Amino acid sequence: MAIIPSGKVTPAPDQGVGPLLRAWREQRRVSQLELALRADSSARHISFVETGRSRPSEEMVLRLAEHLDVPVRERNALLLAAGYAPRFPETPMDDPALDAVREGIERLIQGYEPYPALVFDAEYHVVAANRGIAMFLDGVAESLLEPPLNTMRLTLHPRGLAPRIRNFREWRGHLLDQMTRQIALRRSASLRKLYEEVAAYPVPEREYGPEQADPVPYFALPMRIEHAGRVLSFVSSTSTFNTPLDVTVAELAIETFLPADPATVKYLHSLLS
Repeated sequence: MAIIPSGKVTPAPDQGVGPLLRAWREQRRVSQLELALRADSSARHISFVETGRSRPSEEMVLRLAEHLDVPVRERNALLLAAGYAPRFPETPMDDPALDAVREGIERLIQGYEPYPALVFDAEYHVVAANRGIAMFLDGVAESLLEPPLNTMRLTLHPRGLAPRIRNFREWRGHLLDQMTRQIALRRSASLRKLYEEVAAYPVPEREYGPEQADPVPYFALPMRIEHAGRVLSFVSSTSTFNTPLDVTVAELAIETFLPADPATVKYLHSLLS
């Protein structure tokens, strides 16, 4: 198990931890006083830390990061900027130390079958998927199926799922908004590059007539996709690990696609018979 320093937020040698903490606080729209109250400190001390007049302890750095909801990877960057060793390891997914995590993930996504489910990392690369995902891959270009599979490319590329998604413009907007939030949270240059790539893909010019224009009052935006001559509707749900202590695990997300109407439920269960 090796600790790998973050490359996502790299402080300048003379920057120190103060400006980084201030940037996170301002991004979270938290005042110095509010942060001080949350962290059992004082606004004066927070000010001194941010301006470099006071060097925070390792415990204080982690406490402030916790209350600012700083991603685990970036907490390592804060510790490095403050002159401390990284606290959180970044363990490769194939490391034996993560055997239990991998086995748990496999059991979880298999338990959703026949409903599609997958696991992806911070760059939207697919780590694991169940058999239900196969229906989404019909007709996808071989080049998009070469590893590492990327969920955003698979969905938004004109040779991927895009031509089969009935409400593509709405679903595309939903995914790009999701990526924008992740970029703001993680400050990842590689994620921004991926966003710029997929946002530039041409939007399929296909009209679906009255069926597309007639909205259905779902409780959440569904993805309506063609499969085997049918239109299936799914609502996606994404979950993450609670209080992870490893960068790799912290950046994993489990996405499940639940049927949004009875017809989709009936069809998916018919595949088991």
